[in-house]
Amino acid sequence: MEKDKYYESIKEEIINNEITRKVKDYSKNRSDLNTYIKVGELLKKAGKHYGEGIIKKYAEKLTNEFGKKYTISLLYKIIQLYEIYEKVPTMSGILSWSHWYELLSMKNLDQVRYYITLIETQNLSVRELRSRIKNKEYERLDEKTKENLKNQTEKQEITDYVKNPIMIQNKNRYEEISEKVLQKIILEDIPSFLEELGAGFTFIKNEYKIKIGNRYNYIDLLLFNIEYN
Repeated sequence: MEKDKYYESIKEEIINNEITRKVKDYSKNRSDLNTYIKVGELLKKAGKHYGEGIIKKYAEKLTNEFGKKYTISLLYKIIQLYEIYEKVPTMSGILSWSHWYELLSMKNLDQVRYYITLIETQNLSVRELRSRIKNKEYERLDEKTKENLKNQTEKQEITDYVKNPIMIQNKNRYEEISEKVLQKIILEDIPSFLEELGAGFTFIKNEYKIKIGNRYNYIDLLLFNIEYN
């Protein structure tokens, strides 16, 4: 009977990773990702060589040998990680397997790149990333901004990153939303509003008085961006 070289290599990668996790705690995340990328490549090759049914067999064998649940679903996710990594290579120490897990369902690689950049530049937790994806942040960027981000042909301005529409939570369930009520809703949860706008925004003051000519006017909400000043 032909020896299954793919399974033996997968097993060796997982064993080496388990040793690394115990000896070098600080490098767990990088070791996990390196291992899953290598295992994903081996799983894909094994699937081509033996047929897709081999993934189910490997899931059962790995679970029995390591006492962990290496489900069919998990192994296919690992294959997806390898496939995406081939096209969007990054080994930033900030991205964990849990971050990647949230990105694996995305078919649009530009969308994946966008969220990877957010994770790297804003140090997003998995919970924060999940919230940004749920709120369809990428989808709410205008098409010109998406194209510029994709091609990186133009320097981005802060206005490029402001989503359309902006999502504001009406936590107190006001029924009629006038301009004053909208301002009140924003002021009730300034952190969420600033997060929705994007990176670098800070709140200065509401009803900020300015003089134009001989008249005084009031800015409803005065904001400042520390990254694009």
